[in-house]
Amino acid sequence: MTGILAGLRIVEGSAFIAAPLGGMTLAQMGADVIRFDDIGGGLDNDRWPITAEGRSIYWAGLNKGKRSIAVDLRSPKGRELLAALITAPGEGAGIFTTNMPARGWLAYEELAKKRADLIALNIIGARDGSAHVDYTVNAITGFPMVTGPVGHEGPVNAVCPPWDLAAAYAGALSILAAERHRRMTGNGQKIVLPLQDVALATTSALGYIGEAVVNDVDRPRYGNEIFGTFGRDFRTRDGRFVMICIFSNRHVDALAAAGGFAEAFRKIEVETGVDLKTDAGRWNARRQLIAVIEPWVAAHDAADVGAALKKAGALWAPYQTFRELAADKGNVGDNPMFAVLDQPGIGRYPVAASPMQFGAVPRQPPQPAPLLGQHTDEILSGILGLPGHEIARLHDDKVIGGPR
Repeated sequence: MTGILAGLRIVEGSAFIAAPLGGMTLAQMGADVIRFDDIGGGLDNDRWPITAEGRSIYWAGLNKGKRSIAVDLRSPKGRELLAALITAPGEGAGIFTTNMPARGWLAYEELAKKRADLIALNIIGARDGSAHVDYTVNAITGFPMVTGPVGHEGPVNAVCPPWDLAAAYAGALSILAAERHRRMTGNGQKIVLPLQDVALATTSALGYIGEAVVNDVDRPRYGNEIFGTFGRDFRTRDGRFVMICIFSNRHVDALAAAGGFAEAFRKIEVETGVDLKTDAGRWNARRQLIAVIEPWVAAHDAADVGAALKKAGALWAPYQTFRELAADKGNVGDNPMFAVLDQPGIGRYPVAASPMQFGAVPRQPPQPAPLLGQHTDEILSGILGLPGHEIARLHDDKVIGGPR
């Protein structure tokens, strides 16, 4: 690998989203990320979405650019091999990340006996060690009680798992911070990252806890409206939907130009006494703004609405399905971040590289996810120095899996 993290090696024992996505983030920047799984596959080996043949598109999406080693995790010899891999010598090696129970043979204290400067990240559910996933953590934060249509009773769960995503990037960041600390001091360390605390820290940073305490309120539901400024969905004449937002003075003027609303906006300011160039003014006059914008959008097809908004430089976007996004040339087809890859066992489809663009190092093109155990032999040979006959014996004894 020749990315900005070339020379860094991370061994990953993971499942689901946070740990695999964090590892893939590092892999896409050039780190050698080796994922280990049981010979039969891990907990997320067949997680949906899947192909008609049962292959996990989900697993492939979160493991692009990694290497894979398959080992019998119940075998003492298999555990010995993985412990040796995690603690193998090398300046950029000795880094381990997992969201599995880091105890017994995977405990930091045990592994650090073999390499004193080991860096080990353990993503856990809650700080007290209890089990949590994104969806249970989200229930605690309060967001499901303000998500959904006005007047809806009961929680509305998020489709996108925000706390898993945040934990993934926080995990990648923490590994790089610990690796910098090791280079400066020579010391490794154990990092504990509770998914629940990631969510709570973010909820606090966004002001939701402060609002509840300082103002002594529970925020109500506002449907698709953006709280504290102006933004919502509008339906076009041909049954499509567009999102129109106002976040700055320029957006007010651009939207006025797109729909010919300048006079109507001035009238709103006179009649309500608000200033539409402020967030508070737009929020307090949102009903009047909707009454002006909604008929214009409803009287035109989506293509015409989009053309007018784009020409004026307004802040907007069309609502799309996932299939429409996949066929969207501007966002996917002509985006240099994407390449059409042939993922073994799944097929050809657009795959994204890292979204980060470094001025000093070219962005690495996206790589397919490995087959389970695809690199078992080369890892045992190249990193642990095992001879071919010993690797063959491990295959025969079913301690390791993957192609010979």
